[in-house]
Amino acid sequence: MTDLFVRSSTVPAGYGPSLRKPIETQLSKMHDQRREYDAAPIDERNLAASPFQQFEEWYQAAVAAELLEPNAMVLSTVDDRGQPAQRTVLLKSYDVDGFVFFTNQESRKARHIAGNPRVSLLFQWLPLQRQLAIEGIAERVSTLESMKYFASRPRGSQLGAWVSQQSSVITSRSLLEAKLAELKQKFAGGDVPWPSFWGGYRIVPERMEFWQGQPNRLHDRFEYQRQANGEWLLQRLSP
Repeated sequence: MTDLFVRSSTVPAGYGPSLRKPIETQLSKMHDQRREYDAAPIDERNLAASPFQQFEEWYQAAVAAELLEPNAMVLSTVDDRGQPAQRTVLLKSYDVDGFVFFTNQESRKARHIAGNPRVSLLFQWLPLQRQLAIEGIAERVSTLESMKYFASRPRGSQLGAWVSQQSSVITSRSLLEAKLAELKQKFAGGDVPWPSFWGGYRIVPERMEFWQGQPNRLHDRFEYQRQANGEWLLQRLSP
């Protein structure tokens, strides 16, 4: 049974003794965190024919509930080795063409998208016992769209886009702060220009799955699948 314990030599300095407890004890505590879902069931007859309209209804419900960052979404990409990677980005606009976020286009995620534009998004609105998974194709938005959004950002965020060579290795935070001070001085006399390496991506969905927690783990799952003619097929999935 030795393997069921975290060896003391592997416990990082500063951590309490709980990491040395039997794994069975840790699992028991996690089981105690289980909660029962109690949301009203979804009647498919009340779902919108368009997944975008259904997204609008759920997103506005998340906004009305004053959830923290209701536009936060986990973006999953795959590198050239087939290794998936995830990170949280913020949805900045959406319409029937797709879901848009902005980033450094020389970042790790951008390199992944350049090699494989198939990505997924995940919204988690846990206080509402809801999540939404989206699968689709990432494509760059136009330069004009990127420039217009950049111009609307707070000045600090504009400067931050210039400062960060996103995903590159740095030796200390002080380098970022020094670069920020330099750019504040450089652009002190006017607007911060749009950096050509920064821009947006639109995720054009092919599949959207709406999930609503239900009692006894018999959750409601509904999938919208884009058909060859551009229309959407709505069907219920087993939990």
